[in-house]
Amino acid sequence: MLTTEQNLSQLHGTRQHQDNALSDDEKWKAVLSRNDSFDGVFVFAVRSTRIYCRPSCPARRPTKEHVTFFPGSIEAEQSGFRPCQRCQPCNTGPSPKDKLVDDVCKYIEANLQGKLTLGILSREVGLSPYHFRRTFKRVLGVSPRQYVEARRLARMKRFLRSGETVNNSLYNAGFSSRSRVYENVPGGFGVNPGEFRRGGVGLRIRYSIIDSPLGRLLVAATERGVCGVCIGDSDSFVERSLAEDYPAATLYRSDEGIEEWTRAFAKYFEGEHLALNVPLDVKATAFQSRVWKIIQSIPFGKTSTYGKIAKELGEPKASRAVARACATNPVALVIPCHRVIGKDGSLRGYRWGKRRKQTLLKLEQTASTSTIQE
Repeated sequence: MLTTEQNLSQLHGTRQHQDNALSDDEKWKAVLSRNDSFDGVFVFAVRSTRIYCRPSCPARRPTKEHVTFFPGSIEAEQSGFRPCQRCQPCNTGPSPKDKLVDDVCKYIEANLQGKLTLGILSREVGLSPYHFRRTFKRVLGVSPRQYVEARRLARMKRFLRSGETVNNSLYNAGFSSRSRVYENVPGGFGVNPGEFRRGGVGLRIRYSIIDSPLGRLLVAATERGVCGVCIGDSDSFVERSLAEDYPAATLYRSDEGIEEWTRAFAKYFEGEHLALNVPLDVKATAFQSRVWKIIQSIPFGKTSTYGKIAKELGEPKASRAVARACATNPVALVIPCHRVIGKDGSLRGYRWGKRRKQTLLKLEQTASTSTIQE
C-alpha cells in the first residue's frame, strides 16, 4: 500500500490528466453531486455571473446551459471569469479536507499499536464519526478502518522480513490476535504468516514486463500459474511491488513461458478482449473467490457495482467486503476489478490508481463501440 504522502501526491499529481478523459456530462454530474474528489481536476464557470467554482462549491447550482468547463483557474481567468469567494478555486494548495486526512494518517502511523476506533480518530479532528468517515473515504478511497488495517499489515510484513516471530510481528504491528489478521485483511498475505516470514524461500518466480497505455505492466508466474500482475510508472516500481510479497523468493526476469500471456495483454490494449485461459496461483478466501468469479463474468466494455455484486452473492449488505475483495485482487485485468464502480457512477478506488481505472474503462468502451459500428 502507498504511504500517506504517496497517496496524496498521486491524488493531486494525476488530476491534470483526468480532465481530458472526462466528458462534459460527467463533469456536470460531478458538479451536481458536489463531488470534492474532482476538485483540482477541473473548474466550472457560470456565464451569467462570470464566476468560476470548484465542483464541490456549496453555492446554488445554475442551469447547465449557463455553464462552461475549464481545466483550471488560469484558463477560466484568461476567459474573463473571476474566482468564487466561497470555494476559492484559485487556491491550488491542498484542500482543508486533504490536510485533515493527512494529519489523521500521521496520527494513525504514530499510534498503530494503540486503539484506533472511528470514534477516537473522529474526535482527534473534531468531526462526527459519520462526517469524518465520509471525508476520509472521499480523499483516500478507503475507510479509516481499512487504512488502519492496511498500515498494520504493512508494518507486520516489515517485522516478518526482519526475522521477527509471527506472534511478535503481529502484536508489534498492532493486531490483537492472529485471527484479527485474517478477519480484517483477508487475502492480504496470499500465504499464511509463517510462510510469509520465510519470504518464499525456495520459490522460483519468473516475470516479464511490457509497455502499455497504463505504464509498465509486470506479469509474474510460478510453476503452477500466474501469481501477480503489477502496474506502475517504471520497471523498478513493478519489480519492487512483486519483491515486497516475495522477499526471499528467487525472482528472475524472463519471457520464456510467459510470451503467450504478455502478447494477449498487448492485444488487449489494442482493443481486443482479454480472453485468457490463464492458470492462476493465487490464494483466496471462499468469499474472495466468489467475488472474483462474478467480476470475471462482467462483459468487456460493461461495468457493475459493489452493491450489485453483493446482491448476486446473496449478501446485499456486503458491499464493503466486495470492495475489499477488489482491493486484494493480485492479478489485475485477468480478474477485471476495474469494471466495478460505485452505484453513483464514481470510480471509487483502484489498487493501481483511479486514473488507470478510468483509462481501462474508456479503452473498453471505445473498443466495444467500434465493434458494434463495424
